[in-house]
Amino acid sequence: MAHTTHAIFRDDAYLAEAEAAVVAVNERGGIILDRTIFYATSGGQPGDTGFLTRADGSRIAIAATITGETKNEIIHVPAAGQPLPGPGERLALAIDWPRRHLLMRMHTACHLLTVICPFPITGASVAEDDSRVDFDLPDTGFTKEEVTARLMELVAADHPVFTQLISDDELAANPGLVKSKNVRPPTGNGQIRLVCIGDKGSVDSQPCGGTHVRSTGEVGEIHIGKIEKKGRENRRFRIRFGPSPA
Repeated sequence: MAHTTHAIFRDDAYLAEAEAAVVAVNERGGIILDRTIFYATSGGQPGDTGFLTRADGSRIAIAATITGETKNEIIHVPAAGQPLPGPGERLALAIDWPRRHLLMRMHTACHLLTVICPFPITGASVAEDDSRVDFDLPDTGFTKEEVTARLMELVAADHPVFTQLISDDELAANPGLVKSKNVRPPTGNGQIRLVCIGDKGSVDSQPCGGTHVRSTGEVGEIHIGKIEKKGRENRRFRIRFGPSPA
């Protein structure tokens, strides 16, 4: 039976510490909690790492966070050789915040890239130092320098970034909100989470379950490191932190 974990990070991506109770430990040693600040691998964004602290002060290092039988079941995967807690045990949670914040900045930068390149997304991967977004785009017509300059304009404008919920029917009535070519946001729960950029979402709005910074200015300096041809109609844009190399 799948469990449901309250994903606190969906409401506040800046919570680095919290408390939770153990609901279960699965046959592979994965720890399932009643609530968590640990993001589970999804949508191109890797899951959080960190540690769980027991009442006696000992720590359980978490090497990965993944989803289980459903997207709402979040499994904390201990590093090898770690002790396992028991059901009902209360734990203090702490994510690797510097790593998470890098991922939040990068994920937000990927959203900005989809504003500049409004083409169907065929793939994406978020990492701490080098992320990519793939587009269904026969001929880029873009240069690294041009895209970097436009990205930095959006960063400098310091647009607000926020989430809002819409219904399945509202999404169906606005199919342009979905930018992915092959992956549809999960429906049937009655609500879709939109990540919006700009006043009233004037810059961008798209379904996304990831974590993001509060404003585009927090992304910091970024640049396009490379534009690669991946097949006849696929172009890969690589985003990196810092200024463009001289």
